[in-house]
Amino acid sequence: MPAGSPQNGGQSAPRLLTKLAFVVSAALAALALRLAWESPLAGIVLLGVIASLVGLRWASRRRTRRILRSGDVETILERWSSSLDRIPHPETMRPLMTATALAAHGWVDQARAVLRTAERGPAWDAALEHRLFLESLLLTFEGSFEQAERKAAALAALPLPSAEPSMLERITMLRGAVAALIRAFSRKSLPGDAGLMLEASDASPLVHWAMRYGAAIEAVDAGELGRARGLIAEAPSWPSQSYFASFHHEIDAELERRASADLD
Repeated sequence: MPAGSPQNGGQSAPRLLTKLAFVVSAALAALALRLAWESPLAGIVLLGVIASLVGLRWASRRRTRRILRSGDVETILERWSSSLDRIPHPETMRPLMTATALAAHGWVDQARAVLRTAERGPAWDAALEHRLFLESLLLTFEGSFEQAERKAAALAALPLPSAEPSMLERITMLRGAVAALIRAFSRKSLPGDAGLMLEASDASPLVHWAMRYGAAIEAVDAGELGRARGLIAEAPSWPSQSYFASFHHEIDAELERRASADLD
């Protein structure tokens, strides 16, 4: 019989592939937990990669990305629940990660409430990059742009962690995208900001819609109404708890106003 057949003690190809995917996903999970200390931004990106591999359990990589881009933050947190229970220093990191997911979907008030439950101490201090990223999002959505800019500047000034060059490029790109997001919401976009936000939306499904709303605002300000409309055309129907519901309504209203003005 072939060497891989179960009858002679071997393993079938599907079983080997499944075990290999499990081993790789476990290794990535360990790396993500370490990055939660050294660079939570990189950890967030890596969660998308892990989710893709664990997608063998969920059904497929496409379905995983669809969940992360669905806007259904409650389902996302449910999927993360067991992993967050095992993360180092869960009394600090679980609220931080939960608040990040909530903030990335516009649930600003809920994110603030969860963040207040995080235990302060060495783990809190070590998660400085994560906290700067999270505060940048929250302050931007709250309209506190000057404070958000200070947080983003502090984030950009942090030393880069020890990592592979491709990971360092990803971290640098995400830091830049946060600054671009703040400029978009404060109506001060610079050339290249839209591309940076869209790159971040593709690289990290968790912040997909946050970055696309920023890019849509930039497009409206640039007078590119069709591009703005296309960026949010497939957005989910946001619940009232999400600030994105009002952002979407405001962008739609502005698009209609400008389209009507063009017809006059």
